[in-house]
Amino acid sequence: MSPKLLLVVPCYNEQEILHQTNQKLNLYFDQLLEQNKIDSESKICYINDGSKDVTWTIIDEITKSNSRVLGIKLAKNFGHQNAVLAGLFSFIDQYDCYVSIDADLQDDINAIGEMVAKYSEGNSVVYGVREDRSSDTFFKKFTAELFYKIMDKLGVPVVFNHADFRLIDNKVLKEFANFKEYNMFIRGIIPTIGFPSDKVYYKRLEREAGESKYPFSKMLAFAWKGITSFSTVPMRMVLWFGIINFIISVIIGLFVLSSKLRGVAVSGWTSIVLPMAFFSGSNMIAIGLIGEYIGKIYEEVKGRPRYIIEKISGDDAHQNRNSGR
Repeated sequence: MSPKLLLVVPCYNEQEILHQTNQKLNLYFDQLLEQNKIDSESKICYINDGSKDVTWTIIDEITKSNSRVLGIKLAKNFGHQNAVLAGLFSFIDQYDCYVSIDADLQDDINAIGEMVAKYSEGNSVVYGVREDRSSDTFFKKFTAELFYKIMDKLGVPVVFNHADFRLIDNKVLKEFANFKEYNMFIRGIIPTIGFPSDKVYYKRLEREAGESKYPFSKMLAFAWKGITSFSTVPMRMVLWFGIINFIISVIIGLFVLSSKLRGVAVSGWTSIVLPMAFFSGSNMIAIGLIGEYIGKIYEEVKGRPRYIIEKISGDDAHQNRNSGR
């Protein structure tokens, strides 16, 4: 029996490419249906993450003309990860498996068929993994690979060269819904859930229209969010940094004391200012890092919704009114 699939597509200011994306996805769904790989009730769900252009207008028009397509409009921009969550959690128990993919379709849609095949073989999670980064600039390739290596060293369970292109089944989704943290790092959480998993490798394509919604500043913020949401190693580094500072200060103190006892003049301005600058700067870094973790605790205890749905359009709209699990 072919699985019932929901394709979750987060969108932010995608007016230039959305019609093209929808056309490609529908043609590919037709192919999968002809090959009997998915059920005829499989759907595509676009999530408008507070776009400032006419992205929602396009999504709404598509849902009215195509019964295969669903649309979710978030009340404002909640971020890519929360848009994915909105698409997934709004349809728990209604599909056999769920695939998330970005609207620019740089992740090769042909890998979806392979993911479904892996699912049919008994895998609950199938990760879309890039074969290589030959299409990236040297800087992007270096920083991306450095990110995965750092995350691995810090003990964060991420899959190398995997982003948010993946398949999960309904069983995994229901367990995933039990994770209530506000600062959700999906790439790290899915591997911790367990269940049988596999990988599908693909080549990343060039973006055909529009601009990337992930500049370097956002990528850096995303990496920092992943580290601080999943690992306490930076906190331990603060502890060891403090111990090292203490040892250095003891050594300096002993040096000053011995110089005094020997009657040797201790260096004046330089010997005072440099240690003060070093210790005060390192203390501010440590305090700032601790503040990052305290800030995350503050966000978590408030218990605010990760997303708020303003509207759902499509055939199943009346069944799925959901506000920020």
